[in-house]
Amino acid sequence: MDLALLLPMAGAALAAVLLYTLIGFIPGTDETSVLLPVTLALVLAGTDPQVVLAFFIAAVVTLNLTNSIPTALVGLPGGVLSAPMIDHALTLKREGRAAETIRKMAAGSVVGTLVAVPLALLIAGAITPWAEQLREYGSLLFVGGAVVLALLGRNRVLSLLAIIPLGLLFQGVQALYRQTGVLPEDGTITVSFFLSITAGPLLLSLATLLNPTLREALPRGPRTPVRITRGELRGAPLSPRRLLTRAELGASATVSAASTPLFFLSPVALTLLMGEAAGARAKQARDRASRAVTSMAALAHSTYLAGVIIPLVAVGLPLSPVAVGPANALFNAPPVLTLDRNLHHLLSTPQLVAAIVVGTVVALVLSYVLAVRYSFRLTALVTRYVPHEAVLALFVVFVLLLAYLDAGLVNVFAVLLVGLTCGTLNRLGVNFGVQFMSLYAAPWFVAHLM
Repeated sequence: MDLALLLPMAGAALAAVLLYTLIGFIPGTDETSVLLPVTLALVLAGTDPQVVLAFFIAAVVTLNLTNSIPTALVGLPGGVLSAPMIDHALTLKREGRAAETIRKMAAGSVVGTLVAVPLALLIAGAITPWAEQLREYGSLLFVGGAVVLALLGRNRVLSLLAIIPLGLLFQGVQALYRQTGVLPEDGTITVSFFLSITAGPLLLSLATLLNPTLREALPRGPRTPVRITRGELRGAPLSPRRLLTRAELGASATVSAASTPLFFLSPVALTLLMGEAAGARAKQARDRASRAVTSMAALAHSTYLAGVIIPLVAVGLPLSPVAVGPANALFNAPPVLTLDRNLHHLLSTPQLVAAIVVGTVVALVLSYVLAVRYSFRLTALVTRYVPHEAVLALFVVFVLLLAYLDAGLVNVFAVLLVGLTCGTLNRLGVNFGVQFMSLYAAPWFVAHLM
């Protein structure tokens, strides 16, 4: 391992903590839409792979922790993974326990991270001997992955029906580019499609605003009040032992360990199912809600980290919903990274482990202290001075800029086409995982069905 990279890795992790602490406090920020573009930009800029990995791991740890804070404070999901916590968080908030809930979520996040990272590395080491066989059947794995994720989605029939049409759309745009000379005969477009899928729901929402009928039909209401008392602005002790009961600690550790080997399944589904199961064992409603949010915070970290670490260290192919979504740029970001030459191939196992450990430790320590001691102050600052619309506008511009750099002006319109298609499918229940897997499986469909 190059010790000279320790400082850049720590610096990148610190930058991720600062950036995603601010973003995480903004309600409604989807994990994929805020993690993928920034990671992709770092890869395409030629940043050292270890530094990129440390940044990404720190971003995941920070974002998942801070995303849960708006949920406890105002009942709004910070991200997709915090949505299952809303009912339990509101139950605790009605009893005036919002401050305690945030601290329990932070402690649960620490438990989930400390359990998942070493266990994921052990599992990755155990399946590494079969990595060549897994790569050999990579195309079929993507096809199988699309089918499995479709069956786990909330609209199974439409998800299954959408796989091949999406593949034809991805391959059709590239064939048109080759015929018209936008791309060379052996050229491919991948980055633009990543961004189209990621930004699809946002682009569709913006397009909806252009239709007067649909715009008038949108629900309207007063501003959501955010009341933070002076007492809540004070800090709290940092010791996790003073924040969690023995039952909450045991439940968080158990569900984190149980979810890590299931890295190929949906993090949201695992968080919902295992978190509810952990809370259901408590008899009192308050204890049930408290144990559920603590376990769900632990699961948000364990499922995400396992979904990145195991495919990256063991195989080098995106074989989990996390790997095909927010972590996609670590596996495939042409021309810098491809499925045959990505972080798995460029870094040795000790280098991968070092970057994962540096990113985890820096983010866990800083974000835990921020959440326990300063979460209320940060919430007051972000909700008052950082408009949600400004963050969304920044990401839309970023997507359009990268589309232009990828294949010129015509590609901006192709990104809009693919984005609106994917956004519509997402709204109808076809999740990101199915769409990303369809992108990877598209060459196989074209080769075998035409």
